[in-house]
Amino acid sequence: MTSFLINIDADKVANLKLLAKKLQIPLIKLSTVQKEDIGLAYLMQEADRTKKVSKEKVLKKLNLIKF
Repeated sequence: MTSFLINIDADKVANLKLLAKKLQIPLIKLSTVQKEDIGLAYLMQEADRTKKVSKEKVLKKLNLIKF
């Protein structure tokens, strides 16, 4: 099975739902948090894991993120 993540304008949602129903494709609406989790997982897969980074450098980067 193949999955797609599609960002769509609110005015086109009804058309996408209709198309998915006609094609018998399950459609799931994701929250912003769920999309961020998917993006983070993708970036983690693509990361270069051969290099080591200090704990201080990681914490410095994390502190730049505003929650």
